[in-house]
Amino acid sequence: MGHTDDVLTPILRPGIKTFKPRRSRITPRQQQALADAGPCLLTEETLGDAWASGSSVIVDIGFGSGEPVAAMAGSFPEQIILAVDVHTPGIGDLLDRCRVEDIDNVFVIEADALELVPTIPGPVSGVRTYFPDPWPKSRHHKRRLVQAPVIDAVAERVIDGGFWHLATDWAEYAESICAAFDEHTGWQGGVIPRPDWRPVTHYERRAIREGRAVVDMWFTRI
Repeated sequence: MGHTDDVLTPILRPGIKTFKPRRSRITPRQQQALADAGPCLLTEETLGDAWASGSSVIVDIGFGSGEPVAAMAGSFPEQIILAVDVHTPGIGDLLDRCRVEDIDNVFVIEADALELVPTIPGPVSGVRTYFPDPWPKSRHHKRRLVQAPVIDAVAERVIDGGFWHLATDWAEYAESICAAFDEHTGWQGGVIPRPDWRPVTHYERRAIREGRAVVDMWFTRI
């Protein structure tokens, strides 16, 4: 696995964001969770703390309310999960879940994943991205998270034999993701059956209600 130490350049063109701004209010519960988070809420300066234990680090990009992250933290206690999102209320929700469920193997950082990935200071054993925004209109495809430049950047941080597990309910996006990985010589994989251990997310439940099929994909770093 090679790391680039040169001056960082944007993964996508400057100004392109892969997420929509949200204006949700922070509830008192979420605000209290943020205030009480302590060392599990990371900053750029403390990001390396996620690697301090020596355990395998899994990066979860775009975790919503954090329910799946908390569930998998309990299912895989030997892993450290670095959960990355830009939406403060969801971060508060995840921190509160970790407190209530006494979860101690999750670190959380409020950051744009595209800006964070090049700065990751340690080896990544895997990445999870469930139901990223499909940006269905053609003119918005440039905003999709999973595309060639991002796959390149993630490959620089994931160890050989590591993985990127994705799920989407947008068939055309799944095809686009598989095509982009097929073009990359550092990954192999494709569509897989839905793993029993992957928690059902809010977006997945909605997709099922609305009649959309969910596609899981697994790519291994080679």
